[in-house]
Amino acid sequence: MDSAIYSITAREILDSRGNPTIETTVILQSGYRGTASAPSGASVGKYEAVELRDKDENRYNGMGVLTAVTNVNTIIAPKLVGLDALDQKKIDETMIALDATPNKSKLGANSILSVSLAVAAAAANHTKQPLYRYLTQLAGRPAAAKIERIPTPLFNIINGGKHGAGNLNFQEFMVIPASNKPFHDALQIGAELYHHLKQILAYRNAIHSVGDEGGFAPNLFTNMEALELLMEAIKATKYRFGTDVFFGMDIAASQFKTPRGYQIKDKPQLLSGRQFIDYLKELNTKYRLLLLEDPLEEDDWAGWATLTREVGRDILIVGDDLLVTNPERLARAIDEKACNAILLKPNQIGTLSEFLAVVALARAHDMKCIVSHRSGETNDTFIADLAVAVASEYVKFGAPARGERVAKYNRLLQIESELFSQ
Repeated sequence: MDSAIYSITAREILDSRGNPTIETTVILQSGYRGTASAPSGASVGKYEAVELRDKDENRYNGMGVLTAVTNVNTIIAPKLVGLDALDQKKIDETMIALDATPNKSKLGANSILSVSLAVAAAAANHTKQPLYRYLTQLAGRPAAAKIERIPTPLFNIINGGKHGAGNLNFQEFMVIPASNKPFHDALQIGAELYHHLKQILAYRNAIHSVGDEGGFAPNLFTNMEALELLMEAIKATKYRFGTDVFFGMDIAASQFKTPRGYQIKDKPQLLSGRQFIDYLKELNTKYRLLLLEDPLEEDDWAGWATLTREVGRDILIVGDDLLVTNPERLARAIDEKACNAILLKPNQIGTLSEFLAVVALARAHDMKCIVSHRSGETNDTFIADLAVAVASEYVKFGAPARGERVAKYNRLLQIESELFSQ
């Protein structure tokens, strides 16, 4: 059988933050191969699948992944060699059973994911299809299914929280092109705004070095100052706020929630959950937000339901830390109407098959989908093809800067040029 797995080999490489991660190459009997790597998050939800690190302080400050590499080469590979690479579900189920923990803590979600994605990449090459076409079939759509559009990018051009210099509470300040624009136009809007923002920061003598995701990490006094700078950048262009471009924010509220309330620079006093919801509603009144990600801490189910009930008709309330691409947490969110959109990250769940099942569940309940990178990335562009394959409404790949981010945007440009004549 030509599509049977011939060999699986993992290695330790570096990610965009200079930390080790795992990369795996799968070779089939036909000679076709696929390679994939696992990203890593900085702002990590506590319910995510477990990323395995060596914790050997004598190597890479404990961040090495040699254990994960060994798990692939000596435990996973012997079980998968000889299996049909075209049977993605069986391959993923074999690894899940081999790990036998609810959060992949034995073998590591990074080990398992790198193999899962590399198998799919090898299978796509074997079938002589673009990766997005092969993944479209894995997602349960016909091979000839018409792909209507490229997802709209969410550009994180000011980095705060754990992605920035630490002086802004909110983690991401995003500019979002209108979804009716072709991808190449949306990318142009993001890049032009990015450069205008840099000029404004330089003019103000503000710090304009970049954070983990390529956005600027300026020394500002309040979170609202960041939004005002974005507004100023838009006014310096031909684009119209509220028509051509919108605002979104990843609040990452779990990162600054204390036992006594929400502590942010913009308010002198601690805010209760109700007060923080009212504050977010004030922001929406002023800035007409398109999107709020992780607006409340990850265990405040009642608060999430309240916010979604009160503003969900106007704003995408996006669950990331709340949902962690997990089917059980997504099912609860659907039952409790806790949000109306989901951020989807393959490494939060650990296999391609489970990722696609979560997408299907979200789709069945009319939730908007946003396929997302992590702050610690590689130049692997698998996620771009995956976003197109599942018809994600949006993608979140960071700012239009830094090689590991731009690689994904450029891959979407390639796919767009293949699918649509410009």
